[in-house]
Amino acid sequence: MGGHTTREGRFRHRRAELVYDDAGEGPLAVYAHGGFVSQAAEDRMGLFDWAPVVKAGHRLVRYDARGHGRSTGDPVDCDYTYRSLADDLLALLDHLDASEPAVAMGASMGCGTVLHAAVRAPSRFSRLVLLIPPTAWTTRTAHARANRESADAVEREGRDAWLATRARQPRPAVVADVPQLPPTPAERLLPAILRGLAASDLPAPTEIATLRQPVLVLGWADDPGHPLSTAETLAHVLPRAELHVSRTRADIRTWGSRIAGYLSRPLP
Repeated sequence: MGGHTTREGRFRHRRAELVYDDAGEGPLAVYAHGGFVSQAAEDRMGLFDWAPVVKAGHRLVRYDARGHGRSTGDPVDCDYTYRSLADDLLALLDHLDASEPAVAMGASMGCGTVLHAAVRAPSRFSRLVLLIPPTAWTTRTAHARANRESADAVEREGRDAWLATRARQPRPAVVADVPQLPPTPAERLLPAILRGLAASDLPAPTEIATLRQPVLVLGWADDPGHPLSTAETLAHVLPRAELHVSRTRADIRTWGSRIAGYLSRPLP
């Protein structure tokens, strides 16, 4: 990545083997991806360009969430809540011997992971980058119901039938040309992951407001699964937040450089 060697690492935590990619040297920045993908899947989709973060002098660790990609998992609903996934993120920091506060970045499900970890252990993090925050609070109810119905559909009809239904749903214009890849979790794990996400929500705004780290919030337009209302609320309640909203695919491709520039600023 960015001319730097990428090293694969793995560790065991709560009955699972979690796999990560480790590139670059410098202050640690960890990244948690969204639901149903993996680091490799995101790279194939061409969604985010992380090379600028490494080139800017950061050690970038991107890991496959429990049950996703190369990481293993069990069909246990509670293993896939944001709170539980936050425990995995904190365990990764322990495994990496992160003695200094790290940058934590997360997209969608990973955004929920990062926020729960930061609320639980704020001293572990120097800055946060929250990409495409998911439905939350008042907008979460319908999304949670859809996830529960999807879990039932996978159990009743199988993964392929669920994917066929999913493929017929309209996609946000801003990512309409992004390749749509099959989910990386095994079929036996999908119902548990869907139900775990259905049982999840972001921390309460009052909890989030206690975070004092600088935060960059990156959203995109016209996506009911990642509504701008969540990004705007986060930017409002977080005392040191900046918000950027993209309305084109080309602008999303600048996020890596935007993040690198943000992380290169001196901490106040």
